[in-house]
Amino acid sequence: MAIQDVQLDALDARLLALLHAEPRIGVLELSRRLAVARGTVQARLDKLIARGAIRGFGPDVAPDVIGFGVTSFVTLEISQRYGHDAVAAHLAEIPEVLEAHTITGAGDIVCRIVARSNADLQRVIDQIVGYEGIVRASTIIALAELIPYRVLPLVRSAASGS
Repeated sequence: MAIQDVQLDALDARLLALLHAEPRIGVLELSRRLAVARGTVQARLDKLIARGAIRGFGPDVAPDVIGFGVTSFVTLEISQRYGHDAVAAHLAEIPEVLEAHTITGAGDIVCRIVARSNADLQRVIDQIVGYEGIVRASTIIALAELIPYRVLPLVRSAASGS
């Protein structure tokens, strides 16, 4: 899907903030709290979903709470013969790979991965580099999460035009 430039206004920002704070809230309650018509809220939600600004309504699961207390970032250098798509397909088969991005710089792909322990991290890394399209991996273990993944400050900035 192509990335679209979705313009946000103050109502969109308030709607997204409320959904973030209370993901199970219904459209009727959203309209009551935002003091706008139910149809307006539904139309805004539909627009944000259709344009890809809202990617889902699923639970935000904390890996450490479900037993995956080690987070690391792995930079991969890949064989250009295999390409990014083949490596991405390999990585997608590994449940502990939470995300992967192509990058510029010393590597080709950076991944955020989780594991149950340092020993388990070795197992996950071995599984990642076991694919012949991956030439080299460099791993950094995260010690503490200082700022969790967030988008609300960005939403507020986009809505205010700054």
